[in-house]
Amino acid sequence: MENFVKGESGSVDEDRTPAPLSESGPTNSLNSSQSLSSYVSSELSTGGIDKEPIALNDYKSENEDNGYLESIKRKSPDISRKRSNTPTLKGGRRLSSLHSRGSLDEELSRQVSRYSVRDIYGDMNENNIQLQRTKSRSTILTTLSNRVQNAQIDAEMDKDDAEANSAYQETGFYEKTPDISVPVLDFGGEFNSIDPELVTWEGKDDPKYPRNWSQSEKLFQLFIVSLYTLVSPMSSSMLSPAMQQIGEDLGMRTPFIAAFTVSIMILAFAIGPLMIAPLSESDNFGRRTVLNASIWIIFVFNLACAFATTTAQLCIFRFLGGLGGCAALNVGAGTLADLFSNDERQVAMAAYSLCPSLGPVISPLVAGFIIENKSWHWVFYVLAIFNGAVAVFGTIFFKETYSPKLLKRKAQKLRKETGNNHLHTIFEIADGETAWEKFSGTIRRPLVLLCTHPMVIGLGSFMAFVYGFLYLMIVTFPDVYTNSYGFSVGISGLMYIPLGVGSTIGVVFWTIAIDKVYYRMAAKNGGVAKPEYRLPCLCFSGIGVPVGLIWYGWSAQNHLHWIMPSIGSALFSFSVVAVFQTIQNYLIDMNNRFAASSVAAAAVFRSVFGFAFPLFADKMYDRLDYGWGNTMCAFIALALGIPFPVFCIMYGERLRNWSNRRMDSKQAKKDARNLARLQAINEIEDTKPTY
Repeated sequence: MENFVKGESGSVDEDRTPAPLSESGPTNSLNSSQSLSSYVSSELSTGGIDKEPIALNDYKSENEDNGYLESIKRKSPDISRKRSNTPTLKGGRRLSSLHSRGSLDEELSRQVSRYSVRDIYGDMNENNIQLQRTKSRSTILTTLSNRVQNAQIDAEMDKDDAEANSAYQETGFYEKTPDISVPVLDFGGEFNSIDPELVTWEGKDDPKYPRNWSQSEKLFQLFIVSLYTLVSPMSSSMLSPAMQQIGEDLGMRTPFIAAFTVSIMILAFAIGPLMIAPLSESDNFGRRTVLNASIWIIFVFNLACAFATTTAQLCIFRFLGGLGGCAALNVGAGTLADLFSNDERQVAMAAYSLCPSLGPVISPLVAGFIIENKSWHWVFYVLAIFNGAVAVFGTIFFKETYSPKLLKRKAQKLRKETGNNHLHTIFEIADGETAWEKFSGTIRRPLVLLCTHPMVIGLGSFMAFVYGFLYLMIVTFPDVYTNSYGFSVGISGLMYIPLGVGSTIGVVFWTIAIDKVYYRMAAKNGGVAKPEYRLPCLCFSGIGVPVGLIWYGWSAQNHLHWIMPSIGSALFSFSVVAVFQTIQNYLIDMNNRFAASSVAAAAVFRSVFGFAFPLFADKMYDRLDYGWGNTMCAFIALALGIPFPVFCIMYGERLRNWSNRRMDSKQAKKDARNLARLQAINEIEDTKPTY
């Protein structure tokens, strides 16, 4: 096999061109009748190929990662990408690419030349090229198999052993792995020295990697995603002030039907993520395709609502629109993870979360004045106009941010430009799941987490409760301010402004407070941050939410000046922001590999509550009135918002590790099964004769 030219340190010298393999081949040359597998066996028996399993215990920490990658290089097949005689800098970037920042096209053309068959393999014959490809793939699959086996061993240590739990916190692999389909680091970049035809990012500083985009570009993409996210909650609550007129025109006989018509879109928000999330995490679709398709779907059905002639038609159109609109509420968080690092995410999440908070406030405010001057159909016309403008703007300017999709696109372009059809991404060679397994698994996992993971259940229940009561408020505001205070429909729409003011102030205040607490606690822990450090501010919202509910309820029941219930609703929405920011970030931090599933589980939970709460609002207030009805809900919020978050802060790490180990063990078994399937396919390919 080819030999690397090595320096004194023994590391690969990429500045030197590897000597081409002679036509006679290696020690045991491959003849035309000999299969690749028998040839590899022959090489193993004579020591031509290193048969010792690659050591994989070095993925535990950032410093150890370097040793792990070096061990891979030492044990990798003797082949590397042939590069031009240009010095390289740290991170694998060529010095020539840094001589001039002027032309990105010139840098691209230099990159393309490295991927052609001739530049990679020189004058090696076809049989030996095929052998190298098989050997490279086999090494990668073996490495990943050993990795998931070690992860499984770690996860299945004595789960009742406190020391084992503590050790697992430091070594758990899946907690540090991105939420992608293959358990790799750097999207496969760790295997660059093993597989010369592997398409990855060009080092950590690759300008095409979304996290390396300019700050202005990332903020622009964040703005577009936030606009997408604004449309969905606006659509869910836009018709609330118009329900009396809609009910009269369409023959809605009970308040329950009217409330059901408003909240059915929230039911779609609960079901949609389970079907749409798998598409956004596929390298066949990515974020852009899913988000752009969803914004046009909700546009079509928002417009269709204006032409509904029966209650059934209106409900169906709103439900189908909700299936489209839910994508932005869930896939948007994944887009943020694509663009921003963990350190930047809190501020980005705060800006992103402002739109879902303001959406339910803006739309009833606008709708109130529309319904005073036009028919209820114009509520949907105006909504569709805004929705359509956002859809056109996003379709033109929104960029793909999902790395597996971008790398696949890069590989396709390189295959076309170089004529080398064997170029591939790590996801094309190491993702052993079938399309159905991936789809069903992505649907099943959030439901399993929702039913079995104590953190998702405990923290998600508080988030679901406050989200449900938020929509209960939205549905009942018109009745409170038109009947109790005698306001017109338009003026009663202005009473949604305090909710928006509370949310806006809350985003600014809680973003600063949560970050300050998080970093202060991390500093006290020797600079090591833990997900539980996100939660102290949640306890304050556990007090603020009940206070806001009681203040609003008794003020409305006793017909105090309108400013009093407005203050109560503002306190409530101010506290709700902390609930969402702390819990969303905690669910992402607690296990990177399952971040999307954890967030989807919480989304399903809260959307079910958001759908159900408006349905019983009328009955609850008829029997308990606003004072005692809100007081009862305040005590429930107090029970959900204080005890379990305090428990999580004090003992949550051990409970989280216990749950993560169960999840990681199952995922490791699944990954091992998929990799074994790929290895079996690879062995079959080995046995095919090469001519």
